[in-house]
Amino acid sequence: MTHSAQELRQSFIRYFQQQGHQAVPSSALIPQADPTLLFTNAGMNQFKRVFLGEESRPYRRAVSVQKCLRAGGKHNDLENVGYTRRHHTFFEMLGNFSFGDYFKEDAVIFGWEFLTKTVGLDRSRMWVTIFREDDEADQLWKKIGVSPSRIVRCGEKDNFWQMADTGPCGPCSELHFDQGPSVPGDDRPNGEGDRVIEIWNLVFMQYNRDASGKLNPLPKPSIDTGMGLERLTAVAQGVLSNYDSDLFTPLLGAIGARAGTRYGTQETADRSMRVIADHLRAIAFLMTDGILPSNEGRGYVLRRILRRAARHGRLLGIVEPFLHELSATVVNQMAGAYSEVKAAEATIAEATRGEEERFIATLDQGLPILNDMIEKARANGQTVLAGVDVFKLYDTYGFPMDLMTEACREQGMTVDESGFEAAIEEQRTRARKTGGFEQETARPAVTELVKRVGATTFVGYDRLESESILLAIIKGEQMVKEAAEGDEVEVVLDVTPFYAEGGGQVGDRGTLAGPEGLLEVDNTTKPAPTLIFHKGTVRKGCIREGERLRMTVNAPTRLDAARNHTATHLVHAALRDLLGPHVKQYGSLVGPNRLRFDFAHFRPLSSRDIDDIESTVNGEIRKNEAVRTDVMSIQDAVANGALAFFGDKYGEQVRVVSVESFSKELCGGTHCRQTGDIGLFRIVSEGGVAAGVRRIEAQTGTGAYALMKKLEADVRELSDLLKVGQAELVGKTRKMLTQLKDKERELEELKLKMATGAGAKDEASIQTIAGVKVHAQRADEIDMAGLRALADRLREKEQSCVIALGGVSEGKVALFVVVKGDKDLLSKVKANELIKVMATEVGGTGGGRPEMAQAGGKDAAKLDAALEKVFGLVEQALRR
Repeated sequence: MTHSAQELRQSFIRYFQQQGHQAVPSSALIPQADPTLLFTNAGMNQFKRVFLGEESRPYRRAVSVQKCLRAGGKHNDLENVGYTRRHHTFFEMLGNFSFGDYFKEDAVIFGWEFLTKTVGLDRSRMWVTIFREDDEADQLWKKIGVSPSRIVRCGEKDNFWQMADTGPCGPCSELHFDQGPSVPGDDRPNGEGDRVIEIWNLVFMQYNRDASGKLNPLPKPSIDTGMGLERLTAVAQGVLSNYDSDLFTPLLGAIGARAGTRYGTQETADRSMRVIADHLRAIAFLMTDGILPSNEGRGYVLRRILRRAARHGRLLGIVEPFLHELSATVVNQMAGAYSEVKAAEATIAEATRGEEERFIATLDQGLPILNDMIEKARANGQTVLAGVDVFKLYDTYGFPMDLMTEACREQGMTVDESGFEAAIEEQRTRARKTGGFEQETARPAVTELVKRVGATTFVGYDRLESESILLAIIKGEQMVKEAAEGDEVEVVLDVTPFYAEGGGQVGDRGTLAGPEGLLEVDNTTKPAPTLIFHKGTVRKGCIREGERLRMTVNAPTRLDAARNHTATHLVHAALRDLLGPHVKQYGSLVGPNRLRFDFAHFRPLSSRDIDDIESTVNGEIRKNEAVRTDVMSIQDAVANGALAFFGDKYGEQVRVVSVESFSKELCGGTHCRQTGDIGLFRIVSEGGVAAGVRRIEAQTGTGAYALMKKLEADVRELSDLLKVGQAELVGKTRKMLTQLKDKERELEELKLKMATGAGAKDEASIQTIAGVKVHAQRADEIDMAGLRALADRLREKEQSCVIALGGVSEGKVALFVVVKGDKDLLSKVKANELIKVMATEVGGTGGGRPEMAQAGGKDAAKLDAALEKVFGLVEQALRR
């Protein structure tokens, strides 16, 4: 066989399909329904719940080529990338899996046969490691012909795998390859250096470790294997570095062409090129899966990766944005295996360019700050920059730590790395909390009721009324047997048509009527996965535990919420069609009166975009298409194209809400029967809520109609005020704005003429000091732009002068200083130095250049004193 990376991918899938395995597509880099992981970092991630026995699949053998990222959390190779031959942030993991079907013998045969026969690796250069106590594996390897001298027993560190401190675990067996004596390192597995490298890890999951640490045999032992495509490709192609394989050579060639150098000629440059090549792949695949640069969570990792690549571009002499250009090389190379990367090509380029441009501004902004920090530390006799200060520069401006360390080293300084790491850890803790990686502690009453009551059956998809048994009443945090008029309580029933708040949709309202009382429900929540609480106030009589209640959901509010919820699905689909597949839902709020939809995108929507979204959604509404709900396994749902929201936890069976071929999402909320039930859709606003996250607020049905009526009323009122017909309103408004601007310009001109005239008559404001004319003048009700214009007029008449202007406008003090003259004057009298002293007088700050500076202040009463200071300051400067 040929040994191209593409052929190795295909042959791996093909080989295991021939052995009865189901080919399963790669899951996304964002782990679905697994908040314990920042990124997908192994092929088994998408099968984790199968191994844990929490879900089943229609197949018992699987094979996959999984996209993986290791740049955060427990597995973080980011800092090693570029410095070694084999570390990567993004990589592909080849894996075959058995869910209680075959075990060690077949796994051993498959692994050996694929590498030695299908790929054709030299048997004599292969090594096998096994767990020290695994005699069965030892015999199996010998049985297929591996020499006992090439089988090495190792301890738990190298050859015993476990998913966590408790749970499925077992010994593993690793296949290694000897690259030959030309590669530095030991000639045995798990030694120093890269000579003998691990290729494939076969995990034999045969135990379940309990809380006491005891290993209990699993009833159905399973197989989980993982092999890096990058390392396999290098070995198969006979090269000693992953970066010399065809997975990287096209990209390194493109980087070299852009930098004006060639890979392999100079180690320092080679390192930077390896970093850029690796990081470009990570950037492309992260953005393809809907992650955009931000200051927290996964977006923060992407920002670090992108800026680290840009920083290494600078080390190669590239000072302008360039990564966005090279992203096309990644797309062209990987699109054959991952078509979604091609679909996201424009998004990758645009988002990357925007982040590069911001980073260049960051470097230009951060370097002066860093230099100032170094100067201040040195002035205080310090040789170490405080970790907290360094972190502020790193976190606020995204300034790279390695650049700060290098700049300090050049000036004989060091960085307090332990203080920096402490600040980083604090930031990570905040990110984990915002990312949903911590769980809230359950209320004691909830825990008790879960044990006592079990589950509440929800019947509200099909009806808004039911009869139910009142199982429990909670008043405050106490369980009570009855509640009287005026009591605020939470109640639990066996069956309910009330939808509990979840998936962005607010909880239902309504009434619970008993034999002797009435409870008005103002919210419905789900404090535990199986339990529904109805929160409200007893309005009449009393209710008692064990009574049969008549439950009635408020129909108008439920239907309004359903309209808004179905509309969010249409908005999501419209956004993906219009902007690209990178658009992912980041959050939503669906109430009876409005909807809010947060989504991943890297720039504001234009008015044209907003019009197109409104038009598309209303078009789907007019089609009056059926809104269908199907219940199926999550695997079938995703395979059928349903959008799942990463981080959400789904059961084995999920609800898929579809609108013909336009929209298909996993959703547990309530919806319209037909899209026409929505009536009308109007966007109220669009804006940014975080880096890379936009928000649309909108209304449907009666809310959208009320909004239109309000806008019509406003138009009528404007028409009456301007005394023109509605058709002439825009033209009349434009004409009035033009006239207003003309009048404002005339007013500013008049102010400048008056100020210039006043300056000419007021000789006390002008002094000549050592041959230099110094002009100080107060000009109120002129803004900074006006002071600039006045200064320009005054200095036109002079060869050498200092002009200090100040004024009060809308209660704020403005100061402006200009120095005009030859180099000798500018070397002695500096506008930025004059302005700092003057600004202090008025309780403000300022700055600028030697020839021009400006400042603001708060104390208008001190303005005259500040202007008067300029004469003494100029005289002192000229004497130096």
